[in-house]
Amino acid sequence: MKRAFLFPGQGAQVVGMGKDIYEKYDEAKKIYEEASKISGMDIKKLCFEGPEEELNKTENTQIAILITSLAILEVLKSKGIEAEITCGLSLGEYCALIYSGMISFEDGIKLIKKRGYYMGNLIPDEEYSMAAVIGLDSTKIEEICNELKESGKFVVPANYNCSTQTVVSGEKEAVEIAIEKLKEAGAKRVIPLKTSGPFHTEKLIEAKQAYEKELENVTFNKGNVKVIKNLDGNYYNEEDNVKEILAKHIISSVRFDRAIKLMQEENVDEYVEIGPGRTLTGFVRKDNKEAKTYNINSLESLEKYLEEENV
Repeated sequence: MKRAFLFPGQGAQVVGMGKDIYEKYDEAKKIYEEASKISGMDIKKLCFEGPEEELNKTENTQIAILITSLAILEVLKSKGIEAEITCGLSLGEYCALIYSGMISFEDGIKLIKKRGYYMGNLIPDEEYSMAAVIGLDSTKIEEICNELKESGKFVVPANYNCSTQTVVSGEKEAVEIAIEKLKEAGAKRVIPLKTSGPFHTEKLIEAKQAYEKELENVTFNKGNVKVIKNLDGNYYNEEDNVKEILAKHIISSVRFDRAIKLMQEENVDEYVEIGPGRTLTGFVRKDNKEAKTYNINSLESLEKYLEEENV
């Protein structure tokens, strides 16, 4: 059987995430404690108590989701549950890189702390928004965004989630205009998102440049599990400049749609989403209705999964 681990990105956070698993498993406790020491943040308090306003700040959200996912992952590893392929959405890619051994646990935490800070604070002083476009071909979405950009309105595709869903990001006014045009073009639904930064667009060029300096201090390893890149939906390989890829990641579209296609081509039998929410398995099922998927985001879902796996 071929298993893939999937790790969620920003927007999946919820106050209380990971608390029940932390209370039962020492492996999870250890992750929260070590991460708090490395980061100098009370991550347990942030995840378990919030408040929501604090948890939703990009500089807090990214590290909180990373640690929640890694704590659950640590319990799975202790039970002998492993994957041959791994990937994540945006910040979730760092969980995948840590799992594979390409980045150390300590470096991963330090990087995400800086990444979250830069992405949350080094943004031009304008109003931004994001919206999920459902049921419209991505080429048509690109066409509408390009037309608006040519007229001086900044909006671009930021996340290609699956074949039927693409997220656009940009200046608030431009996104509002795009929403109407996308509906007119035949989109089934267009849903404004609670994430407000112009993530995965060129507006974060300053954040990318600052982050490049952080990446210079990190050593990347070969890794022992296949990791799919957000940048192009292909596996990392030995020729890749990982530092360049992770910096570019901040200003480039996320191609999770291509990751899904690659996992299908690789005949993955079981998709396990580890961390808050259930977004990624939802995307997988949209493009692969026969996929066997699991979400592990609570003690109940964790123990149900372990029971099914006879662990």
